[in-house]
Amino acid sequence: MIPPNHMHIKRKYHWENQETKDLFEAVTKLQNADEAHRFYRDLCTPEEIDEMARRWQIAKRLAKEQSYRKIAREVEVSTSTVARVAQWLHSGKGGYQLILKRLHLM
Repeated sequence: MIPPNHMHIKRKYHWENQETKDLFEAVTKLQNADEAHRFYRDLCTPEEIDEMARRWQIAKRLAKEQSYRKIAREVEVSTSTVARVAQWLHSGKGGYQLILKRLHLM
């Protein structure tokens, strides 16, 4: 049994590491939406999946040039959340834009 004071050991945060590379490589092996659904449900809590889904909905609406207020109201998030997604959409690593273009949404 793990002693209580060691249950929530925090690691130094840096998301670009071998563990995340392994995760992203695993994601590339998913062949369809059903496999993605099953993998992400095992990997994430329902709340984490919901949060990612909301961010994706925000990105799609931003690509359609909807207003921040309209997006916030319809997706049920704050305008600051919309602004954060917009920042990553326009100044991130290009991931949102890549997928939006592949899906012909941008």
